[in-house]
Amino acid sequence: MSKNNGIGNSRARFARSLARLASGVALLALSGCLVPSDGPLTREVLDAGATGGSSYKIPETKMIFDVVDIDQRVANGVTTLGTPSLARTFGFGGAGGVPVIGVGDKLQVTIFEAGPDGLFSTTESKSTTIPVVVQPDGRGQIPYVGSVRFAGMTLETARDTIVDALKAKAVEPDVLVSMAENESRNVSVQGDVGHAAMVPLGLSADHLSEVLARAGGATKPPYDTYVTLKRGGRTGTVLLQTIVDNPKEDIIVKPADQVYVTYDPQTFSVLGQTEKKGKIPFGAASLSLIEAAALAGGGNLATADPKGYFIFRYENESVYRHVVGDDRFRDLLAKGMTSDGQGRYPIIYRLDLAQTQSYIVAQSFPVRNRDVIYLSRHPATDFSRFVGMVTGTLAPVSTASRTVQTF
Repeated sequence: MSKNNGIGNSRARFARSLARLASGVALLALSGCLVPSDGPLTREVLDAGATGGSSYKIPETKMIFDVVDIDQRVANGVTTLGTPSLARTFGFGGAGGVPVIGVGDKLQVTIFEAGPDGLFSTTESKSTTIPVVVQPDGRGQIPYVGSVRFAGMTLETARDTIVDALKAKAVEPDVLVSMAENESRNVSVQGDVGHAAMVPLGLSADHLSEVLARAGGATKPPYDTYVTLKRGGRTGTVLLQTIVDNPKEDIIVKPADQVYVTYDPQTFSVLGQTEKKGKIPFGAASLSLIEAAALAGGGNLATADPKGYFIFRYENESVYRHVVGDDRFRDLLAKGMTSDGQGRYPIIYRLDLAQTQSYIVAQSFPVRNRDVIYLSRHPATDFSRFVGMVTGTLAPVSTASRTVQTF
């Protein structure tokens, strides 16, 4: 064979290789359009996030969110700032000060006199007990004293006021004022408790757990029971398990607080290339991403893309600002990002399981109630399925080729 013929054959083989490569690329691109999918590819999720830059145009119908890679800084911020806290919302509270008399309270006012024939004494008894109900105007009536404004007074102040008013009228008067029924210092406890009630507060500071106990306690497991406290215009919600585990969350309640106890089992949903799909219960008070991945059975190595492990969530503003920065957050708002009505904004977190450190970071990244976890498929699976559709040889992946990776 001549030298020229050898060179010609090499060029021909090279040209055929290029043609096959071009055909493969074209088929791969075409497969993405024609092959039915069970969710977006990794690059499609990343491309769906709002990119930075003032020239970026956002269609009016597009939801605006950011896609954030999980690293240790992000995991720490989500854990610290994203964990609900009654203490952060309301403060722990102090001793509560000295209790005062309020509207509706029922008092027992006992008046003593030194002489046997006084205004409030007889030969049989040197005292008289007068029941007093504090009226809506804050006042109550005492014979020979008249109208006394009890609301806002302590029991000791009320005693001194009555004694001073009787000094010129009674014989060496002394007075004892006690609380017969506490109607003004109550906390409302409703929901999944032993018995919903208006729980009266004692003279000392009462913790939230004590008030719940007086209402019969929660009827469901603490890791699936939420406690919501409303005070004025503020509302805070935590798991009952959080109050049990963290004494700082067992805050001191105040009169007129409203407490709602709700049974709502924590779950997360799993989609994509995992062994288990659907809604999965936590079965615990907290759950890390690594634990959630294990509950989902791990990823399918034959079809999963390790670079595409995503967590879809609505995140609190403080957490969002921490993970993306204030400037980025304002940019997203300018582009049209909106909240869900509860002050939370859409975000997607991504874990790249092709990176070794991701398996460590995932141990400290918390999964939240109602999170959606999605493991995308590998792009090569689309091409394989497309070829199978064209050639008619599409078949399920063999058992031997399917291995499960538990993260």
